[in-house]
Amino acid sequence: MSLGKVITLSSKAPMPQIGLGTWLSKPKEVESAVEIAVRNNYRHLDLAMCYENQDEVGAALKKVIPSVVKREDLFLTSKLWNTGHRPDQVERELDETLNQLGVDYLDLYLIHWPVAFVPGKGTLQPKHPSKEEAYLDLEPSIVETWKAMIALPKSKVRNIGVSNFTIEHIKALISATGVVPTVNQIEAHPLLPQDELVAFCNENDIKITAYSPLGNNLVGKPKLTDYPVVQEIAQKLGATPAQVLIAWGVYRGYIVIPKSVQEERIISNFKQIELSKEDYEAVSAVGKDNYTRFNIPYTYKPKWDINIFDEPIEKQATNKVKIN
Repeated sequence: MSLGKVITLSSKAPMPQIGLGTWLSKPKEVESAVEIAVRNNYRHLDLAMCYENQDEVGAALKKVIPSVVKREDLFLTSKLWNTGHRPDQVERELDETLNQLGVDYLDLYLIHWPVAFVPGKGTLQPKHPSKEEAYLDLEPSIVETWKAMIALPKSKVRNIGVSNFTIEHIKALISATGVVPTVNQIEAHPLLPQDELVAFCNENDIKITAYSPLGNNLVGKPKLTDYPVVQEIAQKLGATPAQVLIAWGVYRGYIVIPKSVQEERIISNFKQIELSKEDYEAVSAVGKDNYTRFNIPYTYKPKWDINIFDEPIEKQATNKVKIN
């Protein structure tokens, strides 16, 4: 029985390198997926308030704790949503997350985006179909929110970090507080290697968790699993294309959180293979002249009228991330 490889965070906490992502899953699918994953040796679950399914995760945890695992055997990550950025909201939302999950603490808590929404106005995609833009809250800065994260009781949160933050954003947090995030969770796959950000995080002992490691097909491009070179390497190694893409992230030192709700895929995604340098470089080459960031909130409906990553399309945005 293999529980997979572990990455050691700057806090010395061990974090399983392969986890189960739970974003964009239909009702009741997540409960089943989490139970299947834990019963098949996953020990890392990636969650978020805005996924609106943490109650299902909690129901699954009741089925596997303590019959399959002890709570301390699991690594649970969740994220502070944009509506909770004001300092007086941060611990309140954490408490709600713990209540939904039915646990006493999180192993890792991340600021989900460097963007604040008006409290009470919206979830993943704010529920105001007649409004074209999200309700941005330009009051709290990311530094203020980070200070509130730092102040969270250690009994409730073992490690803190960020998600979708750029070098500029992280530098501001460190400069203002001296506290370095343990993790930055980012979109990461061969079409979006983000080498400069990866190098910065490595230099500062910030571990990277890669979401959308298989890419996605939200913008009409071929799925990464359909690229011929990925399929050829998979065939050569007796692996699935998904396993090849997960291995690409592992080769780069990422923590990788593929999402699936199908039992066969959940199990196969956890079976790590290793890429040779040659195969790694062949997979990396699919990103040459093919740069693609799939997840840009400015393109959401309703759109977030804010420039986060400085992508060309975001140049039209009215607002920038409030840093200090």
